[in-house]
Amino acid sequence: MTAADTLRSAVPTSPSSGIKTMARLGFAAIGVVYLLMGILALLAATGQSEGARADKEEAVQRVQDLPGGSILLGLIAFGLLGYIIWRFTQAIRDTESKGSDAKGVGKRIWYIISGLFYSGLALYAGRLALNGSAQKSGDNASQTLTAKVLSWPGGNWIIMLVGLIIIGVGFYQIYRAYSGRFQKDVNASSLPAGQQNLVYRAGQVGFTARAVVLGITGYFFLQAGQQSRAGAVGSTGEAFDFLAAMGPLVLGIVAAGLVAYGFYMLVQAKYPVLRGI
Repeated sequence: MTAADTLRSAVPTSPSSGIKTMARLGFAAIGVVYLLMGILALLAATGQSEGARADKEEAVQRVQDLPGGSILLGLIAFGLLGYIIWRFTQAIRDTESKGSDAKGVGKRIWYIISGLFYSGLALYAGRLALNGSAQKSGDNASQTLTAKVLSWPGGNWIIMLVGLIIIGVGFYQIYRAYSGRFQKDVNASSLPAGQQNLVYRAGQVGFTARAVVLGITGYFFLQAGQQSRAGAVGSTGEAFDFLAAMGPLVLGIVAAGLVAYGFYMLVQAKYPVLRGI
């Protein structure tokens, strides 16, 4: 095989294959982030100072201290961008065949929101990779936006509605976990039988842990709306602080769940089911 042949085999040969590659990189990047988050929270649960704050930005920042950290950060940023592209593809090309009725459009809009959810983290990782430093903005941005909405007529109700939606998404994660719907996103037939069960249990535990974190985050928004206080809003870091106040056992269980979710996403990156492309 010549060098040109090798290069052609490494480069996607069509737009669809390129999107598939971006999607897989996205799943892998999310898996790495959740693995790191879970590990940081486990460190906090065992009383080690390394786990002082277990949020997404802190998890990404820890990559900087690893050998080749800047390169790894660049890959994470690129992978998260790939996930955003995949979510937009799902919405625009309707790869899941959701249709154009109200329910289908709502689901497709959710794909876009799900992708944009990681845009701030992708930008943060990219800035760290290029500049070696970046300002954390997740909590401040949420609180600033919440304060602006609270100043509107009926802003309290809007923020409480956001909280209820986030809690609803958390319940949907539990539904996905125990209905087994998450299995359709992994090509389990490529795995040995014993590993299939392991991946299934990891998915159940992982989606449940995500549901707990989302539920707490939604509760923060409800409190912010009820109290007309933007400072009550919190993200993943505050959710882990909330869990830590319940005791190291509770924090450790949820942290282990996020490690399981990270593992599941890495498996999905290797054995994805990508429909419609």
